[in-house]
Parts: sequence; structure tokens; C-alpha cells
Amino acid sequence: MDIDRFAGKAGSYDHNPDRVDNVHSIGNAILQAIAFDPAMHIIDFGSGTGLLLERIAPRVRKITAVDVSTAMTAQLRAKLGRVACEVEIAEIDLEKSDLPGTFDGIISSMTMHHIQDVQAMFCKFHSLVKPGGFIAISDLDLEDGSFHSEDTGVHHFGFDRDEFARMAVAAGFSSALVSTASVVSKPQGEFPVFLLTAVR
Repeated sequence: MDIDRFAGKAGSYDHNPDRVDNVHSIGNAILQAIAFDPAMHIIDFGSGTGLLLERIAPRVRKITAVDVSTAMTAQLRAKLGRVACEVEIAEIDLEKSDLPGTFDGIISSMTMHHIQDVQAMFCKFHSLVKPGGFIAISDLDLEDGSFHSEDTGVHHFGFDRDEFARMAVAAGFSSALVSTASVVSKPQGEFPVFLLTAVR
């Protein structure tokens, strides 16, 4: 059985003001970049406790929240009554499992550095997004490994922005754009966070 690496921090996850501010900034960047429609059904990949999807929910009809952590999705379930759209929780490992159907878009915050094969995940995203749909994926710039102080299954110390965009294009997406979404301040330094948007 896989270890839930977020079990120890799920209960206090939303109580970290720096984390909340970072996701708030990412959400604002996504809202500025994407023309959401109230009929849309999108995926939040690595939804965690729902910090990002709460920001996007008023703009869409439904969000499928995909996350591998039982502890994190338990926190999301507890707040579903105050989320401003329909939410379906898919507690799966998208690296190993498939999700049925296609969607109008995919949003994601600070999840891709936990993914072992990022190129394969972009290909999976392409299969899940309808023609004309979008991805809006946010993650860390390349760093020296000091961002994470605990073992939460980190496979990448951030990403080179150009290489990240190239992987999206190689998977079949177009109009890839990368911009700065946020900067996370920690005692060990400042960590820029980017947003990649692209179209299926």
C-alpha cells in the first residue's frame, strides 16, 4: 500500500498563510489568463485541500478534483458545502490510473514536481482535454532542493520554464505561454512560481 506522504500535514495545510497566499496568487494568474465559461467542467490535478479550486469554482459548472492523498481529500470533503460549484472527488494516482471522459480544461498548482514522468503526464493531459480546451499548470522554477524540508515524494527540484513549455508542446498542446504567477518566501530563500498555459 502506498504511503500517504501528506497525512501528517493535511490537517494544518490551509493554516499556513504563505501557502494560502501562494495559491491565491496562482488562482488570480489563472483567472487572468483563462476565459472561463459557466458551463465548463474542468479538472484540478493535485487538488489537495481545494485551495485552488475554491478560487476557480465561481467561474465554472463542475470541477473534478484529482488527488492521491486520502488525508488531503478528507479536508476537501469537509468544505464542499461552501465551494461555489459542483465538485467530484477522484482519489486516484493519475500516473497509474485513467480518468474516464474528457474535460474543458485542467488546472494545477504545485503538483508537477511530485510527478516522476512529467512528459507522460502532459500526454495524459492531452488525452483528457477536449479540442479547444486548455491547461493552466503552475509549479516552481528550478531550485537547489531547499524548497522542501520534508519527504513528500519530490521528483523534481522545480523546472526550467522553456523545457516545461516544450514538454507541453511535444504532447500536442499549442500556444504555450509561461509567466510568473507568484514568489514563495521562505527562510532559505525566494522561490519563483510560474504558470504555463496552453491550448489543446
